[in-house]
Amino acid sequence: MEWIDSHCHLEKALRANRVGEFLDRARERGVGEMITVGTSLEDWEPYRALAQKHPGTVHWTVGIHPCSVDEGWQDALKAVPSFFATEPRPVALGEIGLDYFHLPKFPDEAAEVKARQAAAFRAQLELAYQLECPVVVHSRGAFEPCVRMIDESGVDWSRVVFHCFTEGPDAVVALNERGGRASFTGIVTYKNKSADGLRAAALRQGTDTLMVETDAPYLTPEPRRGQPNEPAFVRDTGEYLAGLFGMAPEELARQTTANARAFFGLAR
Repeated sequence: MEWIDSHCHLEKALRANRVGEFLDRARERGVGEMITVGTSLEDWEPYRALAQKHPGTVHWTVGIHPCSVDEGWQDALKAVPSFFATEPRPVALGEIGLDYFHLPKFPDEAAEVKARQAAAFRAQLELAYQLECPVVVHSRGAFEPCVRMIDESGVDWSRVVFHCFTEGPDAVVALNERGGRASFTGIVTYKNKSADGLRAAALRQGTDTLMVETDAPYLTPEPRRGQPNEPAFVRDTGEYLAGLFGMAPEELARQTTANARAFFGLAR
C-alpha cells in the first residue's frame, strides 16, 4: 500500500533540519512520495534542492501564494520560467489564487490587497496557460472569483486542482463539470458539523479524480490533532476517506496514488 501526499510544505522541516525524520516516518507508514508546494520566491530554491536530493520521493512546485503577494510580486513572477527550465522541473504552478480570509480590516486596504491578489493570480494563470502545466489553486473565501478567473484564463480545467477544499457538494460539482477537481485534507476527518458538507463534497466528487493531502504542517487529521502535521499523516486521512467510500484502504491508496501521478505527471 502506497500513498502520495499531494500537497505539503516542508519549509519548517528544512529550517529545523528534520526532513530526514519526516521522510523516514512517511516511508514507515507507506507514504512513498510527497509534493512540497511553493508559496514565494524564498522557498523555491530550497525546494528544488530538496527534490534534487530525494529524487522520486520529493517533488516540488513554484507559485506565489495570495498571502505572499506583496508590492514586489511582479519581480518574483519573472523568475518562475527559469525554475521551469531547471531539473528537476516543478510538477505544477502553485499554490496560487485568492484569499479573502486574511485581509486588512479597513475597507480601503482590503480592496487594495484584493486587487493585487487578483492581478497576481491572473498573471500566474496566464503563465500556466503558456507552460501548459498543472495548477494548484488556493481559494479561501473566494471560490466564485477563483472559478471565474480560471474560466477567463483559458487554462485547461483538467489540469486544475483546488487544494484543501473546504466548500460543499454544489461547489465540487461546479469544478467537476468544468473538468477540475478538489483535493482533501485532514479537515474531512474532523468531528465538527462544518465538516459534514466537506464529506458530502468528497462523496459527490467520487474517487476517479480524488487526491489526498496533508497541507502539513497545518490541519492535522484525527486522531492526531494537537500535533504538527507531516506527510506520514496523509495515511490517516486516506484511511478515513476509504471508510467514507466503503473501500479497503489499499484500494483507495492505489486509486489516489494513480490520480496524483496522472495529474502531476509523476514517473511511475
